[in-house]
Amino acid sequence: MASITLKDVVKQYGTGKAAVPVIHGVNAEIKDGEFIVIVGPSGCGKSTLLRMVAGLEEISGGTISIGDRVVNNLEPAQRDIAMVFQNYALYPHMSVFDNMAYGLKIKNVPIDEIKQRVDGAAKILELSHLLDRKPRQLSGGQRQRVAMGRAIVRKPQVFLFDEPLSNLDAKLRAQTRIEIQKRHQTLGITSLFVTHDQVEAMTLAQRMLVMNGGRVEQFGTPEEVYHTPASTFVASFIGSPPMNLLKTAPGTRSGTVFGIRPEHMDITPGEGWSVVVDTVELLGAERLIYGRVQGGSDDEQLVVRVEEGTFTPSSGDVIRVTPRNDRIHTFDAGSGKRI
Repeated sequence: MASITLKDVVKQYGTGKAAVPVIHGVNAEIKDGEFIVIVGPSGCGKSTLLRMVAGLEEISGGTISIGDRVVNNLEPAQRDIAMVFQNYALYPHMSVFDNMAYGLKIKNVPIDEIKQRVDGAAKILELSHLLDRKPRQLSGGQRQRVAMGRAIVRKPQVFLFDEPLSNLDAKLRAQTRIEIQKRHQTLGITSLFVTHDQVEAMTLAQRMLVMNGGRVEQFGTPEEVYHTPASTFVASFIGSPPMNLLKTAPGTRSGTVFGIRPEHMDITPGEGWSVVVDTVELLGAERLIYGRVQGGSDDEQLVVRVEEGTFTPSSGDVIRVTPRNDRIHTFDAGSGKRI
């Protein structure tokens, strides 16, 4: 196992005036054994950053270190990493055992050690009863576990995951997230996991690196990112539904953006903001009330989350809503940064 250090990492395509920068000076210190999630919207540079750590993309500036080695000029095979992709890339004509063993065979690892490693990984991943099957005989979740097993048997210093759950349905995604958490607790190998799904990021990460436009917006624990977002981008990207960001709500100062999460407001008859209800979503144990705040220069949309059994208005109703004072966030309207 090893730590990972990213120092002023830059990536651009092309040279001179035609150069297109895509990663802008990323810095991060990842501790030995940490599970870090790199999260952000499509095109933010998260997969490019992961591929630079893997050695699949050259870096244009800065340094990447794995353990005490700067790996800028090392080939992927020399970096002691194992990567799990969105595409499982299993050999269809090989059994599960042979798929997991293939990388060890081409390295001429003794057959007894190969069997020991594959059997050990199969036990961890609950694949022991499937070792004789071909990939076509497996479910999507089982195939993903085989891909993980292939990485585990290599005993790398670092695991790199590039959106490995994207091809699974919602139920399998949830189950596989739990599997990945369990395996990390068992193996304790330093891991970087790329996803655009903020639910995956929140549930898997020990710390999460939120990217936007090739830059790091925030690097912290899920609790830090959720409860004290560093910018309006983080506030609007993390959370489902995202934080309400209002520029013209009653009491909002000029030049600032007022932030409040949907669950941190209360319906308070007779006082608070006046909100015209547009629609209500029923989500089992909770309700999402979508409405427009009256009293500013423009009506701004607001989402309020209430529990089942709480008063639920109808479309067209006017309700009163009060934000909880200890849950209010303020951002600079120009830069979007937290004040």
